[in-house]
Amino acid sequence: MSMLSLSKFTSAINFCAKRSFSSGVSSYASTKDPLGGIRVVDLTRIVSGPYCTMILGDLGAEVLKIERPGTGDEARNWGPPFVEGTNESCYFLAINRNKKSVCVDLKTREGRNIIYELVKKSDILVENYVPGKLDNLGLGYEDLKVIAPHLIYCSMTGYGSKGPYAKRPGYDVIASSVGGLLHITGPFEGEPCKVGVAMTDIATGLYAHGAILAALLQRTKTNLGQKIDCDLMSTVISCLINVGSNYLNAGKEAKRLGTQHGSIVPYQAFETSDHCYITVGGGSDQQFKALCEKLHLPDLPLDPLFATNKMRVLNRNILIEKLGKRFKEQTLSEWLRTLEGSTFPYGPVNSMEQVFNDPHVKEIQLVKEVTISGGKTVKVVGPPVEYSEAENCVRLPPPALGEHTDDVLKNILDYSEEKIKELKQKNVVQ
Repeated sequence: MSMLSLSKFTSAINFCAKRSFSSGVSSYASTKDPLGGIRVVDLTRIVSGPYCTMILGDLGAEVLKIERPGTGDEARNWGPPFVEGTNESCYFLAINRNKKSVCVDLKTREGRNIIYELVKKSDILVENYVPGKLDNLGLGYEDLKVIAPHLIYCSMTGYGSKGPYAKRPGYDVIASSVGGLLHITGPFEGEPCKVGVAMTDIATGLYAHGAILAALLQRTKTNLGQKIDCDLMSTVISCLINVGSNYLNAGKEAKRLGTQHGSIVPYQAFETSDHCYITVGGGSDQQFKALCEKLHLPDLPLDPLFATNKMRVLNRNILIEKLGKRFKEQTLSEWLRTLEGSTFPYGPVNSMEQVFNDPHVKEIQLVKEVTISGGKTVKVVGPPVEYSEAENCVRLPPPALGEHTDDVLKNILDYSEEKIKELKQKNVVQ
């Protein structure tokens, strides 16, 4: 290592050593936690932001979920269904594990002071307010970087911080509409449909978490934090991939195709004789040939109309009619037995019951059980990524509203019992 590189490395280590962390971080982390020792001030709610911070929590970061006293994250009330015997929505449980709930009224001076003190002892702040809202409260990036220059400040909005839509509130389905996703989703010649879950929110959360990790890495080189902007509309447009490229480079307008693919045939769901559905994908000529062999339709790949993917796309209606007729001759279970061991991808269209009772899903133990406040055991879908030398896991259950307020004020900010009591009497914290 050169003297210059050694100097930069030493400077980064010294910077981290100078920061004041509570015992809560060190006790919460282990050497196998990729983000052990990293603290996040989480000012997000609903889906995109909480999904991002949940991933950071899965990786070992200490996530302080700042919520409004009395009501908290709106998603807590997004039901039914609610967990039996509680007021917690199943929706909230899905995206808020590995977090500590701290109730603070940001509209009060004392509440904002709590945030100021927390960011000095934290690495990351994530927020998803309408642009300008936190600036008006004195909690914008320009305000906080003065007192915490090391802070990585990630803003997640509907449309970004600039442009004519910047001040608009943004929800998943609205951004998905404006960004073209609804236009290409739904049955052929039918109405536009939203995806079954909030994919634009989820994708934005994924983008944001990756951006935060990159900023953490850059900070080891610069000793400085920075502002990150992520927004729903930019994310959904970036997810258009081939459909967007088809328009930009070939002038081809997209249309709804149901489960079909615009550039690959066959690649869709087919109905079976028992009114279930099976999906198959013939992404290459070899896979199409293998599919036809399994279907006992060996002449199809020899037909010039279907010999190449280009020809299959041009003649999709003729081919899909033939394949659809064949799939309706057997039940789903019969087809699954017939296709077992195939060199092309296939699978049933499963219900939620079938998904979570699938032997593969059970074998990989993706579903975890945790005990929430009050002693109720609930199930959550755990992290889908595994590391050979690190832990990516469910450490804490989704928190009750304000469950960790006292702990955080006491152990991170060194507040006395008397001060905490006074703040509660003023409804600053809960």
